[in-house]
Amino acid sequence: MKYFLTGATGFVGSYLAKLLRKEGHEVIALVRNPSKANDLVTIGCTLVKGDVTEKESMRAAMTGCDGVFHVAGWYKVGTRTQKQRREGDRINIDGTRNVLELMRELGIKKGVYTSTLAVNSNTKGELVDENYHFEGKHLSHYDYTKAEAHKIAMDFIQKGLPLVVVMPGLIYGPGDTSSVRTTLIQYLKGKLPMVPRKTAHSWAHVEDIAQAHYDAMLKGKTGEKYIIAGPTHSLVDAMGIAHRITGKRPPRAVNPGLLSFLSNFMKLFSWLPIPADYTPENLRILAGVTYIGDNTKAKEVLGYNPRPLNEGMSTTLWHEMRLLGIVKRG
Repeated sequence: MKYFLTGATGFVGSYLAKLLRKEGHEVIALVRNPSKANDLVTIGCTLVKGDVTEKESMRAAMTGCDGVFHVAGWYKVGTRTQKQRREGDRINIDGTRNVLELMRELGIKKGVYTSTLAVNSNTKGELVDENYHFEGKHLSHYDYTKAEAHKIAMDFIQKGLPLVVVMPGLIYGPGDTSSVRTTLIQYLKGKLPMVPRKTAHSWAHVEDIAQAHYDAMLKGKTGEKYIIAGPTHSLVDAMGIAHRITGKRPPRAVNPGLLSFLSNFMKLFSWLPIPADYTPENLRILAGVTYIGDNTKAKEVLGYNPRPLNEGMSTTLWHEMRLLGIVKRG
């Protein structure tokens, strides 16, 4: 098959590109800067220079493809400026509309769109399924943009677009560049003094997420949503698992109210050059929130089988420790 892939240089997209090539498919990868995508060339992808925010830059490359994976997205928690927020709007909202409009115009037979559990915001301890619908103010601008893009995707589905929506939770693994990796590195360096109680995520290894995308293309029913989150663990429990793997002391578990207090306090001093990890937005989404979801439907329909957190965390932490020089490479 011939697949058009956005976000191929990103975390999930790069793993998906490798999987598709391994399965023998032709991959047309949309990239903004081909000179920085040599890894994709090495595995046999065809690079096309373009951007999801520029609809016509994708038309020729998408024409004639059997399917589309729209994985590209803007991910930043802790936005400080209107410029950053506008970038999120352009990529996540406008970019999604552009890709799906082209799919419809070109008559693409099937597409898979990468949404997120973040569209559900803080579920307050409830393990929600695909029928859950959040109404309210989102905790971060990222959550807001993905929720708007999710609405766009569902609107296109209502109008007949043959699209499958997948909803990952927290994604981790070697090659991550998000705040998840930052947290793990801070822990490994002994610079993560505390984590809040009650905060919980559904943790999925990136290889399992890539496989779920592929299975959604092969087995997913168009018009359906599938939560492809991994097993659910609190942040405190996850750090406990990390401690058992590495032997390094876990951070202190604190009342989430402390982070809420700091969030409100930092609003008064947002003009200060504080570290990105300590913006009010970052602290809000750490303060006892739960971004969790029930993956039963994906298991039953797609055959989704995410690995346990201790297994995926082990390979991830040892990978990071080798990069940091904490253990010898090998």
